Amino acid sequence: MTKKKNTAAKAAIAGAAIGSAAVAAALLYATTRKKKPPVQNTAVPSGEPPETD
Repeated sequence: MTKKKNTAAKAAIAGAAIGSAAVAAALLYATTRKKKPPVQNTAVPSGEPPETD
């Protein structure tokens, strides 16, 4: 008698591993996006003439 392979259980385990890896990657991406400093404005402040040659 041959042993039957339970492919559904293996597929469920693989799916859970892939899903948890996707969630972890999304969380890492979201946390690194929040840590970036805001873009600085490089315009000359009002009241100062621009320094040009």
